[in-house]
Amino acid sequence: MFCSKLSVVPKASPSAAVVLTLMCLLAGCSSTPTDPTAGWSPNKIYSEAKDEASAGSYDKAIPLFEKLEGRAAGTPLAQQAQLEKAYAQYKSGEQVQAIATLDRFIKLHPASPGLDYALYLKGLVNFNDNLGLFSSISRQDLSERDQKAAKESFESFKELVARFPDSRYAPDARLRMSYTVNSLAQSEVHVARYYYSRGAYIAAVNRAQTAIAEYRDVPALEEATYIVYKSYDALGMTQLRDDAKRILETTYPQSQFLNKGIKTVDTPWYKFW
Repeated sequence: MFCSKLSVVPKASPSAAVVLTLMCLLAGCSSTPTDPTAGWSPNKIYSEAKDEASAGSYDKAIPLFEKLEGRAAGTPLAQQAQLEKAYAQYKSGEQVQAIATLDRFIKLHPASPGLDYALYLKGLVNFNDNLGLFSSISRQDLSERDQKAAKESFESFKELVARFPDSRYAPDARLRMSYTVNSLAQSEVHVARYYYSRGAYIAAVNRAQTAIAEYRDVPALEEATYIVYKSYDALGMTQLRDDAKRILETTYPQSQFLNKGIKTVDTPWYKFW
């Protein structure tokens, strides 16, 4: 009688199966992604980051500039990387991160030859943040937005012009400062106009006079003076009304407000870059 012998494979115990599974998981967890820049020189990292930024791939350029900051720490190339990272963050819509990067640069490198650019870029980030992405579509007046960014933008440009009057960025900074100042004045006038339209004439006078007292030689002051005149007229304060009208006629002899009244903003007063 022929009998075949079958080899029997013993079953793994539950505890052994658990141990095997854990070993596989640990092996998988221990594997880390390879850093493609590990063997790159700082110059190669910078070249690759510049290429990505030039192609508009700022999300790829930013981590490369960050790597370069660490690899080239203490060198001018690291400073350059920090500035270009801030610009890439700004272009990718990361305003908060860009400002943080620039503040860090300004604090750590007060004698850097790139300080004027850092101040300019900080002002530019806040300037464009104040304009707003959809303001040209909604036709929202710049003065109707939160003026915190406008004030911070102005301060950065002001410091740039004061410390580096001959900087290549100073002429554009001065131009943007003039727009920003009128924005701040117009913000006060916007509130004064609101108060006047609601019949809160004393509040309208106070807000319009704030603009007149704090700002000089900006277009918004013409309307501010007119609001003062009309508010005093509504209050029956004839002497103050006549004084305000005389100032309006003397300062703005061609003023259209006396004929057309308080304007409603149809098109923004500012221009986009």
